[in-house]
Amino acid sequence: MVQRYLNKISGPLLDRIDLHVEVTPVPFNELSSQRTSEPSGDIRARVMQARALQEQRYAEHAGVYCNAQMSSKLLKEICVINTLGQNLLKTAMNRLNLSARAYDRILKVSRTIADLAGSDDIKPEHLAEAIQYRSLDREGWAG
Repeated sequence: MVQRYLNKISGPLLDRIDLHVEVTPVPFNELSSQRTSEPSGDIRARVMQARALQEQRYAEHAGVYCNAQMSSKLLKEICVINTLGQNLLKTAMNRLNLSARAYDRILKVSRTIADLAGSDDIKPEHLAEAIQYRSLDREGWAG
């Protein structure tokens, strides 16, 4: 039944979703672990800093306040990737059979990941993380 339901979701609809993350149950060992995680306050500060950076970046572009709102023209100016990044993205596009819309989404998400990391450039690791978030685009994602 789950498979039938998931198969009803069209590719064009999935293309319009920026982040596809499968959430699996957390094992008891991890729940009961005494390991500390990053405090919410620190995460909030990082997000606020990234948002301020984006507001500054788009100050001269009316109606654009964050990476998600970039036009195709802005995308080409702001989301410049090096040769290694281009090769990584090309491989992902071919292997995962991603659309042009998914390409744009990956670049926007990787720019945001770079902003959160405090990086001026989009590095291959930022692209790799953004590509991972397109898991529902993969062939046979629903089973």
